[in-house]
Amino acid sequence: MSAVYLYDDARARRFEPFALTRPAGELRAGALLVRERWEHALGAPVKGHLTAAHLAGFAEGDAPPVTTSGSIPAGAWVANARFLPALTRLPVEDALLIAGQVAAVRLRAALPASRLAGGDVDLAALVPADGVRKTLESGWWAEEVWDYVGHLVPMLEQDLPILGATMGSTLPAGSIRVGEHPVFVEEGAIVEPAVCFDTTAGPILLRTGSHVHAFTRLVGPLYVGAGSNVTTDRIAASSIGDICKVHGEMSNTIVTGHANKGHDGFVGHSILGRWVNLGAGTITSNLKNTYGTVQLWTPDGVRDTGLQFLGTLFGDHAKTGIGLTLTTGTVIGAGANVYGSQMPPKAVPPFAWGEAGRFADYRVDKFLEVAERMMARRHVTLSDGMRRQLQASYGARWSA
Repeated sequence: MSAVYLYDDARARRFEPFALTRPAGELRAGALLVRERWEHALGAPVKGHLTAAHLAGFAEGDAPPVTTSGSIPAGAWVANARFLPALTRLPVEDALLIAGQVAAVRLRAALPASRLAGGDVDLAALVPADGVRKTLESGWWAEEVWDYVGHLVPMLEQDLPILGATMGSTLPAGSIRVGEHPVFVEEGAIVEPAVCFDTTAGPILLRTGSHVHAFTRLVGPLYVGAGSNVTTDRIAASSIGDICKVHGEMSNTIVTGHANKGHDGFVGHSILGRWVNLGAGTITSNLKNTYGTVQLWTPDGVRDTGLQFLGTLFGDHAKTGIGLTLTTGTVIGAGANVYGSQMPPKAVPPFAWGEAGRFADYRVDKFLEVAERMMARRHVTLSDGMRRQLQASYGARWSA
């Protein structure tokens, strides 16, 4: 069986606040992680991430390692992690293109991993002169970090019927249904009575071990991952990863996994990295009072996203205090702990501790202690490799 290696090019390595602590292939896009999308599309396992050196040692669940040395074998695929393939089997050619860009190359000869270490190689340069090129008709490019939010609804609309095809679409007993799109409930999911499935705008899929509490309104298209707990209020057009807690109103939001929004407070058009915890009453604004497009901090300066709706991007391990309010288009850096009664700036640096006007560095030893405790509550061990990787990320911090 051939293997897949996901390549973070220079653009992907600027996708903050997430690129500091994870490869782009471990971001959630639509219903699945990008890595899982490529495995569906190519029918082959992802064996490694080709990304920034400070991510060496990245370890998370069944994620493959970051590949920094040795060779990528002949016959393997090198795929751009910014391309988000549809969940249909892709053809086996020398190169796969969409919108004029090479999304993946099948190697004819072994390639040193070091050649891709800097992120500055265009995959088109790896296509043999006589290689067979196939233009794809579906899939999405993430040209910017906010594209994961912009593409979310159409991706879910395509993903959920494919993922739910073997589950059946019987409405759980005691539930209420509005709309004609299907409801997919995997065996082992728990749905209490008086849950409303509103499928007017799209399908809904619940994975095994997920638990939806009574009097919750689920609005499609919506994905709830394995082991996640969803309780009360309106949860709409979102992708909730594995082992999460979601309470209160949420819309058009991606929750990567192992994150807590356990209390009231609106979160919309946002992305929560892994191990994020939102304090009670944390609220994101996702629409400007002028109804104009939202600007967002990036490592290359403040940019106009072209999106009318955009909330907050929360980096991995970010935490918020009780009652924190966040303005439209905010970036909370990885590992930051933000609290206080005043609205923080639109870009909070990673591993910052404090409130508006009074931020200090979060000592790395204290950060790791907290991370280890939080992960242990979910029966996940902070490995020595991951500890070293987070320390390296701490040293590679961006400045806002």
